[in-house]
Formats: sequence, structure tokens, C-alpha cells
Amino acid sequence: MDGYILGQQLINGLTLGSIYGLIAIGYTMVYGIIGMINFAHGDVYMISAYVSAITLAVVTFFGLHSVPAALLVTLVITMVITGLYGWSIERTVYRPLRGTNRLAPLITAIGVSLVLQNYVQISQGPNVQGVPTLINGSLRLGDADNFIQIKYMSLMIIVISLLAMALLTWLIQGTSLGRQCRATQQDRKMATILGINTTRVISLVFVVGSVMAAIAGVLVTMNYGSFDFFVGFIIGIKAFSAAVLGGIGSLPGAMLGGLLLGSLESLFSGYVSSDYKDVFSFSVLVLVLVFKPSGLLGRPAVEKV
Repeated sequence: MDGYILGQQLINGLTLGSIYGLIAIGYTMVYGIIGMINFAHGDVYMISAYVSAITLAVVTFFGLHSVPAALLVTLVITMVITGLYGWSIERTVYRPLRGTNRLAPLITAIGVSLVLQNYVQISQGPNVQGVPTLINGSLRLGDADNFIQIKYMSLMIIVISLLAMALLTWLIQGTSLGRQCRATQQDRKMATILGINTTRVISLVFVVGSVMAAIAGVLVTMNYGSFDFFVGFIIGIKAFSAAVLGGIGSLPGAMLGGLLLGSLESLFSGYVSSDYKDVFSFSVLVLVLVFKPSGLLGRPAVEKV
């Protein structure tokens, strides 16, 4: 019996951790390139939840009733629109502050977060929104009394998250754009001297991070079915914690931190109490930072001379 409970909690943790990891990628990419924490990233995820619900309603209204086709169209359109949000925020808000001290972009990021929250609250209303459940059913492993249940939606979240991470890894490691991103991350001034358009690279990093948040937004919306204008703050803090836990600036670290944080939350909820799962997760984060400040896969900071 205990083994089945453990397996069920691990499945739940992997599902939640995959979402944390996708959103954490946006934090870690922006920090890796320009050394700035984009605290508005959680609200970009919130925007994607609303865009996915509106898009799903529109495509259904126009007669697209096939669930796989509707979800695919919703995912693509949400990725495009959310990516445009990320590009617009970088272009209009963060780019003018790029040469200032680090405090100004940090305060501005908090301001952008508040602007996005109030913008959605005014345009969509303060009430909780929802979408119908489109994917039902589950797999059961075990007998009638003791079993592990894996919902099809949870399985889809895990698979799509891993595929998105694999595609992003290939993009960074195996393409010209990825080489430009790595060069900009290592030394932006030298990359500019060598002919790399670092301004374009930074904009694309914001777009890629927003697209990852869009994937998470669609998956979470379809899984839980409800959201509001404040949901980005809560999950954004969790995703930021996952990025720090795994080693901010490291893409594998972001995914590892997300999976680890989600698993710890789920195990603590199942065996101890769901009321204090956040306290437990942040306590683990504090312990990791005390004994390994760079995170699990992060590189120690080296002072330039």
C-alpha cells in the first residue's frame, strides 16, 4: 500500500514539477543572458492562461470540435501571442534600462507585473475563469484496491514538457542562434565586436521564455480548468524558486529544480500536510542555498578582474 501511495505522489509531483520547470526556463534564460530577474514572467504565464481559454472558445465557436485539433490550434496561437507579449515587454520596458544599474530593471519588473495583473483584471474581470475538461480518463497500475492512477492529462503534461525541454536544448546547443545566445551569455561586449546582434538575441530570449510559459499556461489551464488574474504571482514565485534551486542560468538546472520542487511538495502533501507544503519547499530551498549557493547545477560566480 505504501508503495502505491509513494508512486501516486511521485506522479503528481512530476506533473506539477514539469510546469514549474517550463516557467523556470524563462527566468533562467533571461538571467543567463543579461543578469536580470524578470519578475513579470509569472504574469506572462497568467496572460497565456487567458489567451488559451479565449482561443479555445473562438476555435470551438467556428466549428472546430475535434479535441486534438482544437488543442493544437490553441497551443500554437497561444505561443505566438504570448511570445509577442514577451517581445513587446522587452522592447518597450527593459531595453531602455539595459545600461542602468541593476536596481532599476528589478523595480521595473515588479511594476510590469502589477500592470499586467491590473490590465487583465480590468479587461477580463476579477472573477475566477474556467474552461471545460476536454481530456478525461486515466491509466491504472495495480489491482482494484491498490493502484496508481495516471491521468491522461498528467501524462500529456509530462511528455510535452520533456519534449519542449529537449527541443530547447537542441536549439541552444545545436543551432547558430544557440551559439549566439551562449556567446552573448559569456561576454556580451565581445559578442558584439564579433558581429553578433546581441540586441536581437536578447529579444529572442524573452520570446523563447514567454513561449515556454505559454506551453505551461495551456497545459495548466486544460488540467485544472480554472484561473484568475493573480495566478501568475503564486506560480511565478514557485518557478523562480525552482530556477534558483536548480542553478539559475542553467537550463537543465531549471527543469531539475522544477521536478524536484514539485516532487517535494507532492510528497510532503501526501505524507504530512498540504497546508504547510510551501513552507517545506522553501525550507529545502534555503538549505540548498546555504550549502550550495549556486544551486544544484549552477556554476559558482567568478569575479572578473
